[in-house]
Amino acid sequence: MSLAHTAAEYMLSDALLPDRKGSRLKGLRLELPMDQMIKFVAVGFPLLLMSLAFAQEFSSGSPISCFSPSNFSVRQAAYVDSSCWDSLVHHEQDEAGRYKIKSLWPHKALPYSLLALAMAMYLPVLLWQYAAVPALSSDLLFIISELDKSYNRSIRLVQHMLKIRQKSSDPLVFWDELEKARKERYFEFPLLERYLACKQRSHSLVATYLLRNSLLLLFTSATYLYLGHFHLDVFFQEEFSCSIKAGLLHDETHVPDLITCRLTSLSIFQIVSLSSAAIYTLLVPVIIYNFTRLCQWDKRLLSVYEMLPAFDLLSRKMLGCPINDLNVILLFLRANISELISFSWLSVLCVLKDTTIQKHNIDTVVDFMTLLAGLEPSKPKHLTQQMCDEHP
Repeated sequence: MSLAHTAAEYMLSDALLPDRKGSRLKGLRLELPMDQMIKFVAVGFPLLLMSLAFAQEFSSGSPISCFSPSNFSVRQAAYVDSSCWDSLVHHEQDEAGRYKIKSLWPHKALPYSLLALAMAMYLPVLLWQYAAVPALSSDLLFIISELDKSYNRSIRLVQHMLKIRQKSSDPLVFWDELEKARKERYFEFPLLERYLACKQRSHSLVATYLLRNSLLLLFTSATYLYLGHFHLDVFFQEEFSCSIKAGLLHDETHVPDLITCRLTSLSIFQIVSLSSAAIYTLLVPVIIYNFTRLCQWDKRLLSVYEMLPAFDLLSRKMLGCPINDLNVILLFLRANISELISFSWLSVLCVLKDTTIQKHNIDTVVDFMTLLAGLEPSKPKHLTQQMCDEHP
């Protein structure tokens, strides 16, 4: 028997999780993978297009090319190009002979509008960083620590039960004490469960998360309106008529009223407009998916941790409407599953529990580990029969 008890002690000692020293805040993921992807695309893509627009402007020189009169000098032609780019107004004659003015300013404002778009898309990220991350990080650190500690308490409890069983001369006394402890619910550690139940009634994190995604949808809609109202109006305008009778050339009689200019950067403008519309169209379903994730519980994590003695949120049906802080915390626990060492151990125990013959006697990790340690999770039948014979 000593060899069996020693082997059981070694098995239980190996099942204990090592104590982690130092802060684990640096290793926590405080953004979901889907949110990180949205952030990199929504913020990084307009910055990439902005750099493309600036690179084209610096490499090609003037973004327009005006057809100046042949008698103009080189300096006069350069002045015409500069003046037309500064005004960027198209003069078009209607059927009545009157001139209509059409501004082409989106071509000039293209890099700066992309920068403004990137800054707007980064505002929801800042909101999450300052409004939710401090509270979320403390919640995750506490819950992860308590989940691992609750698992370790269960293992230490089985170790203590094994020692008492070894020292007990009368097995009936041991099983009576064990049944009394179960009835009095001594094996439970209710702090974690009550904390999670409290988070179920809180809505600050979920409100911030919903506001973040709502702002992303709002700014995406504003981008569509901007592209549709301003860019689409000048999307195919490659040539325009520019009036140069202003400033130094205002009184010159040999200068024509209008000259024709061509936008050499129209292809870049079209590529930026189309790619922006396509990318943000692809982001909309992803943002909507973030909303739908809050409409259902992630019960896999909870079902695994119901192996702990005090963790019965599912069995007691404490999970009501999923739109609360607890559901957000569960999503981030799934994202930080590598920090939950106890999750892998409990997952293995859940699989072994389903293959155990005495499945009906195993409810918690304490029951399963007592079975592995050589103790039955409930009073043996021969002891129960012996007790009935002694007390008819």
